[in-house]
Amino acid sequence: MRGVQKTSAWPLALTYAVLIVYASLYPFSDWRNQGIVPWSFLTEPWPRYWTGFDVVSNLLGYMPMGFLLTLSALRMRHSRGAVWQSALACGLLSFAMESLQSYLPTRVASNMDLVLNLLGGAVGAASAGALERLGAIDRWSLFRARWFEPDARWALVLLALWPLALLFPASVPLGLGQILERIEPVLATLLASVPGLPWLTLHRTELQPMQTATELLCVALGALTPCLLGYCVVHAVVRRMLFLVLTLGIGFAMTALSAALSFGPTHAWAWVSLPVLTGWGLALSVALLLVPLSARSCAAWLLLALVLHLSLLNQAPTGAYFAQTLQTWEQGRFIRFHGLAQWLGWLWPYAALLYVVRRVSLPATKN
Repeated sequence: MRGVQKTSAWPLALTYAVLIVYASLYPFSDWRNQGIVPWSFLTEPWPRYWTGFDVVSNLLGYMPMGFLLTLSALRMRHSRGAVWQSALACGLLSFAMESLQSYLPTRVASNMDLVLNLLGGAVGAASAGALERLGAIDRWSLFRARWFEPDARWALVLLALWPLALLFPASVPLGLGQILERIEPVLATLLASVPGLPWLTLHRTELQPMQTATELLCVALGALTPCLLGYCVVHAVVRRMLFLVLTLGIGFAMTALSAALSFGPTHAWAWVSLPVLTGWGLALSVALLLVPLSARSCAAWLLLALVLHLSLLNQAPTGAYFAQTLQTWEQGRFIRFHGLAQWLGWLWPYAALLYVVRRVSLPATKN
């Protein structure tokens, strides 16, 4: 009987749970006791006003959670009761979130949301159980062993989250991690309260608009980063080339989907311009040149690409049109996905940076 296997599903499930908590409790302000029992929503009448979007978002929102929890249990050989226990965990998480929403005046606890969340988690869990019975889990294990190095778990987690991070609109296509302009007021307030540091500022001049050449380079680095991350755990040259094509294709498709969600389906390709296409071509060319390198060399190039990318992005402002797009996301119908996409878009490159720093710091025999 095979022993417990390392799995990417468990850290993905934990990450997804954290993002659900954020999306459920955003904006984390004006907490107050409204004089009701937190779970009183359970006995309330069924909501009179609801939309198809609410139903679909609540149903689909917990499906990945149930799927990932069940998948991690199956991969770690805890198959007995995995499906119903994962569905129950989704239901308990949803119950906790709905109960806490009773303390947020801007959120409304709903028994309908709880039922839909529980149903979505159960469907996701049952889907993972069905895949196990069909042998898909074992086939994935064989595929992973053939394609990736044994200790590829965290790299696979980052690669799985990258397409979701692209859903949050970026001022530059694939420009993840541009946070300096948004967090600067908070940091300035914190620094001003520290004695002896009133002279310290994040930058001494105004952020300058991004030039065409810089935009081209940012697009190229944004596309190159996940490719190099994959090279760190995929060693065969032919498989790296297939991975490269798949990664760039997914990045292109998810960027178009983000534009469609932000500006409407008719504007799905409005972001495509000569500098963007040139940057994409540059990324493809460089990635092809780096295919024969060792995993350790690819990790070093990835570290350089991440540092340069984040430096270039955070030296430029986001722009007025981008601010309008953020307002659409933060105040419009995308509020339920705000936490899921925004935090992934902001933090993904920094998580990748931590991963690659740890990797290059290990002895060569462990890379």
